[in-house]
Amino acid sequence: MLPETPSTPPATAAPDTLDPEPGRLLARLISIDSVNPDLVPGGAGETVIADFCSQWLAARGFEVHSLEKRPGRPSLVAIARGTGGGRSLMLGGHLDTVSLADYDGDPLDPRIHDGKMHGRGAFDMKGGIAAMMAAAARATAQGPLRGDVIVACVADEEHGSHGTAEVLESFTADAAIVTEPSHLQLTLAHKGFAWYDVEIEGRAAHGSRPELGIDAIAKAGHFLVALEELGRRLAQGPAHPLLGAGTVHASVIHGGQEPSTYPAHCRITLERRTVPGESADTVERELTDVLDHLAATVPDFRYRLTPGLHREPFQADPDAPIVRTLTRHAEQALGHPPVVRAEPFWTDCALLDRAGIPCLLFGVDGAGAHAATEYVDLASLDRLTDILTHTIADFCS
Repeated sequence: MLPETPSTPPATAAPDTLDPEPGRLLARLISIDSVNPDLVPGGAGETVIADFCSQWLAARGFEVHSLEKRPGRPSLVAIARGTGGGRSLMLGGHLDTVSLADYDGDPLDPRIHDGKMHGRGAFDMKGGIAAMMAAAARATAQGPLRGDVIVACVADEEHGSHGTAEVLESFTADAAIVTEPSHLQLTLAHKGFAWYDVEIEGRAAHGSRPELGIDAIAKAGHFLVALEELGRRLAQGPAHPLLGAGTVHASVIHGGQEPSTYPAHCRITLERRTVPGESADTVERELTDVLDHLAATVPDFRYRLTPGLHREPFQADPDAPIVRTLTRHAEQALGHPPVVRAEPFWTDCALLDRAGIPCLLFGVDGAGAHAATEYVDLASLDRLTDILTHTIADFCS
């Protein structure tokens, strides 16, 4: 265990001099700035932390592949090759963090207090990265297993998940575990999302000539009322047993130029959170139905619907071998069956699942993701590392 106020060596120190104990590894990871530059212009990105992880894993016998389709945004895949005949397992997690601004204290100083390590990324999700790296190293330390052990440390999950998408272009596995924080509970489902722009079209005219103008902002008001009604219908409709119902909200609105002109355009950006069984296609049909009804019933209502980024929801098979294997080892470590949960946010599990890789999410306990103070419970970090070590050895044997 680290002292109460650890003295963390610089990230450029040789990784093979480090104790593979996950708490010490986590402290090193926290000390490396890896803010996502797509979220914070000028953010450090993943180059330094990816280099550190590459060296750490290579020093422990892993075959390391660097992927960098987007310059300055590297991901890495480290493989402990099996002897053959066993199942392969991928452990995945993201290297990037959100902003360091407005953090309470030094976000890159991994301080320990009351059994908790504080620092930006401690919970989301450098704790999971440390646990999966240490577990993979421990499980293969005495020699190769029958199946491949694959460690994927990816870029950009906090924005567009380009890192995992790039990894899946070249690598696959028989199963995967994403080590996003889950409080040592099994996450077997999460919501997806779809973003849309709705452009309401009016007609510009001088404010003194109402007979010539069409107020796009006023017309947009009809859509906002209809969107709120759609949200009520979703809340009252069929619900997923773990996630509940899908939701919708208006996120951003732009329109108008000056007080004395009828606005010709009003753009509303909205987000629709989806549950398993819903997709971008079903959401687009749903929104089109709402907008077409307004076009048919509201005079001079004209619109254009433009899809943006969308990510699918995720639902694991509770009987998949990787779910059963991890559940068994979690129960042995915890002394009780792990709680099964679902998350309202999106994770890379959906991309793995879509690529045909059965997966689940299982990670540390703690708090403060994206918040002014963030920490991981160190006892949970040790327990997670043990559970992952036994799961790897069992699944890949």
